[in-house]
Amino acid sequence: MGVDEISRLAEFAPMIGVVSIAAVGGWVLTTWMRVRHGYPLDGAWGQAVYPKTSTAEQERIKLLSQENAQLRAELGSVKDRLGNVERIVTDSGYHLTQEIEALRVSDSTAPQTTRSTKQ
Repeated sequence: MGVDEISRLAEFAPMIGVVSIAAVGGWVLTTWMRVRHGYPLDGAWGQAVYPKTSTAEQERIKLLSQENAQLRAELGSVKDRLGNVERIVTDSGYHLTQEIEALRVSDSTAPQTTRSTKQ
C-alpha cells in the first residue's frame, strides 16, 4: 500500500466508524424493543431463542384462549340482555304501567267512602 492509499483510507475512517456504531446501536435497540414488548427472538437459523415455549406453556395458552372465548360469548349474551332491559324500560307501555300502578297505590291510601246500596 502506498501513502496515497493510506491517506484515502484515513479520510473515510471516521465515516466507517460512525456507520459501524450506528448499525450495532440499531441492532441493540431493536433487540431490546423486541424483548421488552414480548416478541420472540430468532437465532441464526430461524429457531426461537427467547422466549422458549414448553408444552406446559402451550397448554396454558390454549386454556386461556378457550376461557377468553367463553368470556366473550358470555359478554355477548349480557349485552343482549341489557339491550332487552333498555328496550323494556324505554318502552312507552312501561311508563303507562307505572302510572297505573301509582294511581292504584294512591287510590288505596285515599279514604274510602261507603256506598249505601238498596236491597
